[in-house]
Amino acid sequence: MQAFVADGPLPGWDADGEEIDRRCDQIEAIAKPVTGDEARALITCFGPDDCYGVAWALLHLIETGPNPVLTTAPASDANEWHHRLWARIVNSGLAP
Repeated sequence: MQAFVADGPLPGWDADGEEIDRRCDQIEAIAKPVTGDEARALITCFGPDDCYGVAWALLHLIETGPNPVLTTAPASDANEWHHRLWARIVNSGLAP
């Protein structure tokens, strides 16, 4: 968990395969469910795109924690994954 967050946001599609595989392995090693603090830390790790599906794995990992992890709508210029997570929170009825 700490190593994943310390490595920062996920790389984009232009990253090499080894980097993407390493980040995927890090996500898979994180114990589920995550805590609220861990979920809030993981939110900072979304990158510029879906990173060949790794961002989806990150989103699903965040959703194993206490919900809702976001309590207000993200700013209009926030990362697209924050908007996607917020939409899922609203659609599930966890936020207005």
